[in-house]
Amino acid sequence: MAEPTRRDLAMLPVAVAAAASGRAAAQSGLAVDNASLADVTQALADGRITASALTRAYLARIEVYDRAGPGLNSVREVNPNALFIAERLDGVKPSAQQPLAGVPILVKDNVATDDQQHTTAGSLALATARARNDATVVKLLRAAGAVILGKANLTEFANILAIDMPSGYSSLGGQVKNPYSPALLDDRGIPVVLPGGSSSGSAAAVAAGLCAAAIGTETSGSLLSPATQNGLVTVKPTVGLISRAGIIPIAHSQDTAGPLTRTVRDAAILLNVLAAHDPLDPATEPSQRPDDYTAGLDKDGLKGARIGVPSDPADPLNDPYFGKLPARSAAVMAQAITVLQDAGATVVRAGIPTAGWIGGPGTNMAVLNRNPLSRNKGNPGGASIVFLYELKHDLNLYLRDWAVGTDIKTMADVIAFNQANADKALRFGQDLFLAAEATRGDLSELEYRSARAMDLLSARERGLDAYMTRHQLDAVVFPGTAGASIAAKAGYPSIQVPGGFVAGFNGKETPDYPLGITFAGRAWSEARLLQLAYAYEQASDARRPPPGLPAL
Repeated sequence: MAEPTRRDLAMLPVAVAAAASGRAAAQSGLAVDNASLADVTQALADGRITASALTRAYLARIEVYDRAGPGLNSVREVNPNALFIAERLDGVKPSAQQPLAGVPILVKDNVATDDQQHTTAGSLALATARARNDATVVKLLRAAGAVILGKANLTEFANILAIDMPSGYSSLGGQVKNPYSPALLDDRGIPVVLPGGSSSGSAAAVAAGLCAAAIGTETSGSLLSPATQNGLVTVKPTVGLISRAGIIPIAHSQDTAGPLTRTVRDAAILLNVLAAHDPLDPATEPSQRPDDYTAGLDKDGLKGARIGVPSDPADPLNDPYFGKLPARSAAVMAQAITVLQDAGATVVRAGIPTAGWIGGPGTNMAVLNRNPLSRNKGNPGGASIVFLYELKHDLNLYLRDWAVGTDIKTMADVIAFNQANADKALRFGQDLFLAAEATRGDLSELEYRSARAMDLLSARERGLDAYMTRHQLDAVVFPGTAGASIAAKAGYPSIQVPGGFVAGFNGKETPDYPLGITFAGRAWSEARLLQLAYAYEQASDARRPPPGLPAL
């Protein structure tokens, strides 16, 4: 028998913890590797598992699959107090007052936590930064009884540092891998099947069963992209439904937080907790949420609905907005349309008018020649120049009002730190930060005000609102992230559910990985979109957990 290696000996505590947590989970009848949030809360309520045993089970999976094994690298920092908090919640069962009592939740590392964890946005410049207070979403999670398990990795500064930065990469956290294809890397060490971003770690961790659910953020696509790549459900809510206070920002016109979960019901449960008025965020609207987002979930929710599919009626899977779909993506979309129709929905095929001016080339993307976003070929629908103006203004306010434990107080400080540590901090450059720093930072420029007005006109009045009114629609459906920028610029909600699987990327063969179906709608229509998405989810049953990450 071979002598154990030093690594074998180092892994013994992990193996022991994994075995113990696995036994506890098995005895509870709860398969934590793929348990829904609803399953977890029910097991806690029934007393079949304790908060501390559940937390140990997830921590063990983080050690085995995130730190070792396939090295998913989705969790940047484990909360050192997680077990202590969980032990205090042993015996406290989920209730109407504390619906998440004992539930381990990861939060993206641009969401402030006032504890021993750091809040860094994945930046080496903010490696020592902590927060003066909890972000409002964290306060709400704690009040609901959640155990903040740790901070999830992300694309650095939520993918607004450099135009060529791959999703899931940050100078501080390294590269997140997609759990559906963790081993296939290119010659730079970047996953061929990307994890999606910028909420990469949040999504990969949920898909891999490293937490019960996670919180991500989006400005344009940063929830939808990792959800589609990791086979998850997400809600990108109406701007103002969930507070942004204490979240490292990109642009207040579009920023929001949202859940990443395994099921639509799980997302609705979290939305019940997170949707609240906050005096620290004047955009929040307390009157716009129902009492319970789970109340309308109905497997027959698609009956009688009218669903728009932006497409050329003569060629339904070819629309100028998102281009000709690859064969397997087209097959997923065709199957989704069939599911919608079989479930009783009327599918209306009609193009959203002149897609070229909804964030497409040659429009408001080029208001300023200095806008590097116009070069981003990997951004479906196009990001707005508004980002660059609001970024400097909003990030400087966060660094001034929220960040402690760091000498970095302005965007200029971040840029200077990165330049001084370019070998470690600037693998992909910082062209977006440089462009943002060149603005005045006070939102007074005519170009900014004009670009914002154009975004609203094209995405609302002449975009989703006009399209939905003309065709009397309940929702609009897109494959993956194809329609992300329309709803994002409008500040309107999108809900994504797993739709199927595709393979191959840029001519390279890959394992199968997920493709989601996105339901978008008007402002404050989350309850209706959840109803539609739930009915689709029940009829399609398209989600499959990633292979190779079994229960411990």
